[in-house]
Amino acid sequence: MNEVATLANGCFWCSEAIFSRLRGVKSVLPGYSGGKVENPSYDEVCTGRTGHAEAAQIEFDPSVISFEKLLDVFWHTHDPTTLNRQGNDIGTQYRSAIFYYDDKQREAAEKSKMELEKSRIFKDPVVTEITPFRKFYVAEDYHKKYYERHQDAPYCRFVIDPKIHKLLSKYGKDIKSESSLQ
Repeated sequence: MNEVATLANGCFWCSEAIFSRLRGVKSVLPGYSGGKVENPSYDEVCTGRTGHAEAAQIEFDPSVISFEKLLDVFWHTHDPTTLNRQGNDIGTQYRSAIFYYDDKQREAAEKSKMELEKSRIFKDPVVTEITPFRKFYVAEDYHKKYYERHQDAPYCRFVIDPKIHKLLSKYGKDIKSESSLQ
């Protein structure tokens, strides 16, 4: 039986491109989570007044890929030490967050964050919030599979491509074939 994880690690175009490449991930939807406004639009979220983060809702097969592995990829494909920012993307909608569905996910997230902090991979403190999942709102259709449809766009080449190369170099054995991404 598949499970769901909702993670916010900056721009959801990046998140979708990264997580959709992992074996065992069945689907990734870009959207909004963690805020107070019902059915927000992209334009509303970009104002920073909805409280939502750009997030990815990931359906995965835990017999193929664990929640802990998803967290490992999450930590290593963004900077969890910058508050409300990933690179040039600035605002509360770009914050780092794990929206847990149950105590098992919460415990795994807290343990994973503690281990990351102990490892001292990052010199600054990890600011990722770990918070209960409430709701997820799927983003507008033009955001879905953005990277697959716009690989030559400057943002994709300069922001998403390096993250995918990092993913491939660290997690090569866990990556789907390119033909399965279509």
